[in-house]
Order: sequence, then C-alpha cells, then structure tokens
Amino acid sequence: MASALWCTCGIAGAQSGSRKGQPLASPLSSLERRISGPAPQLQQKVEACTKRYRVSGRQILRVQAGSVPAPTSYLSELQETAAYISKRGRGILASDESNATTGKRLAGIGAENTETNRRDWRELLYTAPGLGQYISGAIMFEETLYQSCADGTPFVDVLRKQGIVPGIKVDTGLSVLPGTDGETATQGLDNLGARCAEYYKQGARFAKWRAVLKIGEGCPSSMAILENAHGLARYAQISQENGLVPIVEPEVTLGPGDYGIEETAYWSERVYSHVFRLLNEYDIALDGILLKPNMCLPGLDAPNASPKEVARWTVQTMQRTVPAAVPGIHFLSGGMSEEEATLNLQALQEECPNSPWSLTFSYGRALQSATLKTWGGKAENKDAAQDILVKLAKANSEAQQGKFQGPHPAPGGERILQALRFGGAGKS
Repeated sequence: MASALWCTCGIAGAQSGSRKGQPLASPLSSLERRISGPAPQLQQKVEACTKRYRVSGRQILRVQAGSVPAPTSYLSELQETAAYISKRGRGILASDESNATTGKRLAGIGAENTETNRRDWRELLYTAPGLGQYISGAIMFEETLYQSCADGTPFVDVLRKQGIVPGIKVDTGLSVLPGTDGETATQGLDNLGARCAEYYKQGARFAKWRAVLKIGEGCPSSMAILENAHGLARYAQISQENGLVPIVEPEVTLGPGDYGIEETAYWSERVYSHVFRLLNEYDIALDGILLKPNMCLPGLDAPNASPKEVARWTVQTMQRTVPAAVPGIHFLSGGMSEEEATLNLQALQEECPNSPWSLTFSYGRALQSATLKTWGGKAENKDAAQDILVKLAKANSEAQQGKFQGPHPAPGGERILQALRFGGAGKS
C-alpha cells in the first residue's frame, strides 16, 4: 500500500463577521483532504496542501499517518456493469415486488397469489420479444432470481440472452424509527455479505436497496436522513465488496399534502447531499454505482406540475448533489402514471442535453401496470401483454434520448399513493 496522510486545515482569523478566537463560517473552516504517495513525497504534498489553503489569518495543520484502502477486486467489473446498464436509450425494468405485493397485483386481475402465477407473470415480462433493445437491467425479487420458465430455462439465462443484466433486491423492508412521526429505516444489513455472495453465484450483477423519506410536518427529520444515508452507504460497501453494482435509492417519496415542487427539491437536495457524503466516507467507488432517485414532484394534494417544471427542479437538484463519476441516474416512476413518467423523462433530456450522467429510468408500475391489465392472467393474452410492455419500454427509451413524439401506448392515468412494505425476511 502507498503511504498516506490525512491533512486537516482549521482556519481562523480576522474576517468580516467573525468573532475573535472562533472559527470562521467558511467551507474551509473544517476541511479534510486525503493525500497519498511514496513516503519521500509526502512532506512536499503537505506543503502544497498548506499553500493551497492558506488564507488571511491563522492556519492550523494536523497530519495523521494512515494508508489508502485497497479497492475491491471487482472494481473493473463493477465499472463495466454500471456503464453497460447506463447506456443511452436503455433503462431498468423494476420487477422486484415482494410476494405479498405481487399477490395484491395479481388479485387486481382475479388471479391467485401462487408461486406458479408469480412465475408466469415474470416469465411474460422477461421473455417479451425485443425487450432487450430498450432494457439493460432487470431487478428481481429473491424468489424470482432462482426461478425458471415453464420449460426449465432459468430466468437469469433468459435475461442474459436478451442482453439484460440480472439484478436483485436485497433490502428486507422498512421499520418505523422510534421517536419520529412514522418515519422509516430500511432493514437487511444482517448477513448481507453472505447473501450478496450467493446472489452473485446465481448470476446477479447488481443490487437494489430502497430508503424512503417522507415530506410532512417535521419530516424528513435529521435522524431519518442520517439513518437512511448510513444504511445506503453500508449496503453499497457490502455490495461492491461482493461484486454487485449497488443501486442507491434514496426516495423522497410522493405522498399526501399540498407541498409544492420547491419543497420536494429542497428536501431531495438535502437527502442526496448526506447520502453522497456517507458514500464517500465508506470509500464507495462512485463509477461502480447507479443512483435511483425520485423526480421532484409536488404533493398529491397540490396541483400537478408540468414536465418542464419537473425537469427544471429535478436537474437543479442533481447538478447540486450528484458527482459526475456516477454513470447513470435511473429515476423511479413512484406514483406517476405511465404517460407522466415518459413525458417527464423526455423533459429531463431537454433541460440537460449535455448531462454528465445518463438520465434514464428504472420503472416498475410505469412499465407493468398496463401490461398486467392486458394479460389478465390468461394465456391467450400473453402476446398482447408482451406487445404493450415492449411498446412502453420503447417509448421510455425514446424519451431518454429526447426523441419521443407519441402517441403514448398507455395514455392518461393518475398519480397514486404507493403502499410501503414493512419488515419481513425478504421471502414474502
């Protein structure tokens, strides 16, 4: 390992508005900068650091010996996988609903919540002809990762044949944070390393962990933000160590209330800044992750925002918080309708045509809702259902490239309040 130093500059002195003997209110007043290199060059680097941050007033320099952490042995693979999934014109199919949630969806079409029906539904999705032209990754639930088609072909192989990278949901649901107004933390860190190793053996190459923060009176609280940022960072660290690209999903969820889009943007910016601070603290390789955030939307009881307005506030939030090293920002559809999700995605490209990241999608309901209704649990409707799925994927692929012209395959629709999944061992 190369030798390294932690260099901390504390600056105080005379400046307008400062008090004698107290640190200045400046971004430089608490600056930590890690420098590394061969031992003979360290003093030179310390001196360079000192000169770079010398300002009017007294400067204190603290130097600590340390070492540069070795990168994960999977680093190159993580970078390649993240770059592949984030290719322009491609997105992610989020099909990681738990067995309980899938059962509710099946009940909506009059089908029972059985393993066979769940398998038939996922088989319909993964075998849709041509889906791989528009979808680069598919998030799966644990049961689904190990399932096969009716003919015995493993789902993992079906996806790979389409050029779709298999992924896995690794969190096990939410729990209420004590002392808060129903705010939540995400469970699943226990035994996560061993689970990730097994998922990798099964063929998964990326993972997903969802953290949910709500807007309301006193929400999101500092406790909820810090707890969820820590959980996302620790999960990302464990995932990368085991060869899985972590999808980091800090969702400032669409919920009831008449709060405006500006408030969503404010809290989203605050949440994402804490998340990336923790990702850096945990030495996460940012070019080996994917971000799955919310778009900035007003509350469900407020007037809807236009795609242009959604794009303006969302892009501003991303530019202020997300480093350019992250290859892809895969927006969740949240409670948006199919058409709204597509139009907002297109507006993002128009707002930021030279984005350093791929501004793309990781949609569940926006790809599955019309597909499920068309299928209705009947074998004779399979082809029609797959056709609508591919058309929806194509529409969002075109929107990601700023080329969607309509008409939309599933026009209309309304925003909805999504239910949250609490607790569980990840099996149901």
